[in-house]
Formats: sequence, C-alpha cells, structure tokens
Amino acid sequence: MTAGQMLLDSAARAGLHGIMTRSLGPQIRGGEAAAFLRLSSSDVSSGGDRVDLLFAFDWLSTERFAAEIALGPESLVLSAGDAGSPPEWITESGACCETLPIKEMLSEIPGGRPNMVALGVLARLVGLEQGSLQPVIERALRRKGPEALAASAAAVGAGFDASDAFGAAHRLDANGKTAGRWNISGNEAIGLGALRGGVRFVAAYPITPATEILEWLAPNLEHLGGELVQAEDELASINMIIGGSFGGVPSLTATSGPGLALMIEALGLSLASETPIVVIDVQRGGPSTGIPTKSEQTDLNIALYGLHGDAPHIVTATNSVADCVQTTQWSVHLAETLQCPVIVLTDQLLGQMRAIVDRPPELKLAGGREIAPAGVSNYQRYAVTKSGISPMAIPGTAGGEYVADGLEHTPAGRPSSQAEDHLAQLDKRQRKLDGHDYGDLWADVEGEGDIAIITWGSCTGPAREVRARALAQGLDPRLISLRLLSPPQTERFRKAIEGVRRALIVEQSHSRQFYHYLRAFYDLPPEVQVFNRPGPLPIRPGQVFEALVNGS
Repeated sequence: MTAGQMLLDSAARAGLHGIMTRSLGPQIRGGEAAAFLRLSSSDVSSGGDRVDLLFAFDWLSTERFAAEIALGPESLVLSAGDAGSPPEWITESGACCETLPIKEMLSEIPGGRPNMVALGVLARLVGLEQGSLQPVIERALRRKGPEALAASAAAVGAGFDASDAFGAAHRLDANGKTAGRWNISGNEAIGLGALRGGVRFVAAYPITPATEILEWLAPNLEHLGGELVQAEDELASINMIIGGSFGGVPSLTATSGPGLALMIEALGLSLASETPIVVIDVQRGGPSTGIPTKSEQTDLNIALYGLHGDAPHIVTATNSVADCVQTTQWSVHLAETLQCPVIVLTDQLLGQMRAIVDRPPELKLAGGREIAPAGVSNYQRYAVTKSGISPMAIPGTAGGEYVADGLEHTPAGRPSSQAEDHLAQLDKRQRKLDGHDYGDLWADVEGEGDIAIITWGSCTGPAREVRARALAQGLDPRLISLRLLSPPQTERFRKAIEGVRRALIVEQSHSRQFYHYLRAFYDLPPEVQVFNRPGPLPIRPGQVFEALVNGS
C-alpha cells in the first residue's frame, strides 16, 4: 500500500492521471494485501479490464487475489528471484514472467526494503523520472529519519537500474497538467464535502471501510472549531448527532451496513422530530459481517425502505471520488434545508479509492435551516405550512420551547394519537420533500442515443468508460447515473429516458436491488437488460461493453 500510494503521488507530480484501489483480506491486522493502480495520459474512472504490470512479492499472497488479477499475453509479471515458480493460473495466462534478485540487491543496501525496489522498477517502467520520486519519498518517510530516507532512495535507485532489462512497452506520456490537481480518496472527499456543507459535529464508531472519514475529519474539524466524538457504538453515535443538530449544529455520522442497521430506529426519531442529520454509509459485502474489506451495492434496499412506518427521507449516492465532495456537501444542504435525515450511499471501492482529480469546485447552494427568531410568540414547531417546512427553534430561544420526540404530535409538538394530527404531519413531512426543487444534481445525464446505460454509485466509472469506447466506434449511448435515489424524480427521469428504446441497467448486487427500485418508481424503455454482479469482484468496463453491444 505504501509503494502504491507513493507511485500514485509520483504519477500525479509528473502530470499523469490515475486511480489506486486496494484489496485486503478479512483480517483485522496483517494478512494479504494488494494495491491496484491504473495510470494514464488521459482521465481514468475505473480499474480497467487487464493488469499490464504485476509485481508479486510472494506467490501465496498473490494467489489469494487471482480472481481480481486479469492477465493476458501482453502482461508482464515480476517476482523475487527466491519466490519459486509462478502458479499455473499465471503461466496459463500467457503473461511474460521475469524475476529480480531482490535479496541480492538489498544485501548492499542496509535498511532497504523490497517494496521500495518495486517502486523504482514500476516507476521506471511507466516512464517516470527517478528525480520525481525523491520528493514523494521524503514527504512519506521523513518521520523515519535520514537513514530510512537514504535506504529507501537507494532501493528505488536499484529498482530503476534493474528495470532496464524489461523494455519500454508500458511507458506513458506524462503530458498532463499538474497545477490545481489533488490526490484524494473518496473517504477524504466525503469529509471535505461535509465541512463545505457546514458540518461541525461528528459522532461515530469506527467500522471498515468508513473509518478513514473519521480519521480525516477529526483534525480538520478541530481547525474549524468543530468536534468529533468517538462513541461507544453506532446507536450512541446517531443519537449524539441528533442531539448536536437539535442544538443547532449541522451534524453527521459515518458507518457501513451493519452500523446502518443499528441506526434505523434513531433515523425514525430524526425524521419524526424533523431534526436534520446526515448518515454516510460506505457499503461493503453483506449480509451480517459479510466481507468488510470488499465492495458491494447491497445496502440500497435498507437505505430506501428500512425505516418503519411511513417515513419519507432522502437517499443520495456518490458516483466518483471527486463527486464524493459534491454529493456530500449537497446532502448536508438538503438535510438542513428540509429538516430531515439524509442517507448518503457510497461503497468500499469509492471510499478507499485514491484518485488524481482536478480540484472539486465548491457548490453555491442557496437556503439552509430555517430558524425561529428570538421572542417568537405562540410558537408551533410543527406548524402545517404550504412548503411543509416550519421554523426550528434552537434551545434557549425565548418563546421557542417545544417537545421533540418520536411520538406523533400536534403542530405545537404535544403528543397526539388523533387521526387528524397524524395525517397532517404525514402530509407535512412528505410535502416538503416532494415540493423541493432538486435541480440538475439529481443525476448525471450524458449522451443522446436511443440506448441508455442506467446505473448508480461506483458502477458509474466503468459505465463512463464504456460510453467512451462506444463513442469511438460510432455509437452514442446515454449514460444516466442517479445521484438522488429518494425521493424519486419521476418527471426528470421521464425526460432523461425520452427516445430510448433499450436500457442496460448496471449494478453490483446479486438480487438486482437497483433494477427493482427502477421498476417500482419509473417507466422503463420497452427493452430492458440487467447486468448485475455481486461483490467482491469489481465490475469491469469490458464486461459492460460486451453486454451493451451484444445484448448479453
């Protein structure tokens, strides 16, 4: 992971585009790990179809990722000279296999490490200059002291020299711009979007793969006068942010599927009391503990339908690393403006992916939480208004005292079991969501052809690449990537799909959750095809392209 991160940093400094995804075993600590990088002279949005360069530190760990490593005759596989013969699945792929005498190379470099040799080899093979790695090495390892820096630089240099034997077939033209570009993960981007949205209180319990959001937010919240609390569990964390928001501070928690399941009851409290909160769900393989370190899009149903009672709320989804900033900022804005809970769905692939991106612009969003003024008279917290939104009094506001709990209530907030009060509040809560203008952010819609790829979340990256391949072959498929999943945008979707005769729906779930969601709320074209795969294997552009072109 360290070598992969440093290679991506160096590529960014050289002007290349790229992403890095990570794949880990289920162990809490230690175990197998793989870093997958895709580097290019132009923008990339997915992991691609084939591995061109594989550096295997040992065959046993590498074999555990065999299903994720697509090799072919064009691939180059490098390994340590003492690792033994490559396994059959590698030799049967037709890949060129070469060895490096790493042990001998490091015997002359006190403190040198194999991953730094690999960094030098791979950097040279993709066309980076050795000097471009030095600033990256110094930034990443300076805390380890001058001896470690010197040893790492020497090991990288040894790798550079050793790579001469493997040719220049994989070298890239690093002619992209470098100014204003970031190397950021999806989880970090979510943290930034939360801060841009005004979040100043976070309470959460660590859980894979969402923990990096909390690690990034903790110091950055402090710089802005905010606070992060590590709660004792998920139930405590969501109730803490309800309290923080009740006190007037935009609040957020981050979790994954098992944690979201524990938060469902409190989400209902947020909804019934009209207290705005944001819950980030970085999805992983399920059910139960499932596959904590692998990606899947299977929390869609619980996010949409998991609350008990008639409980209209907002569900959004990020569709790229850069979009994690925009969607999270927008989601905080929606929660605050509409005084309701918002669930933001992302997943392990996007959350832990690192990408070289242009600096994401900050959204200019009008509105925010409507606050009752001091000295308000005859205050009714849940007044039935035309918009469905009623001013919220912050505790301590003179004249603004009210009761906020999970019981149904009168407009003044007094508990009530009367049918007329229940209906009035149900209508109020639904009306404010249905009447809001969500604008163009509801989805990304690209292209005008009569075939459409309809998708969401991390499947958008492969779908975008498929659209680019199709354009190169004279086809113009539409891409519709939904960012707002609830409330459904029936009229906007109708316009987006107008003229489409065939749709390919792409999702990463076994039970076709996204397809059934679309069938429930939208009118689909006459011919519908579903490309669905469960995790943990990523959805590759070539698979989707074949389904688009061949209809299979």
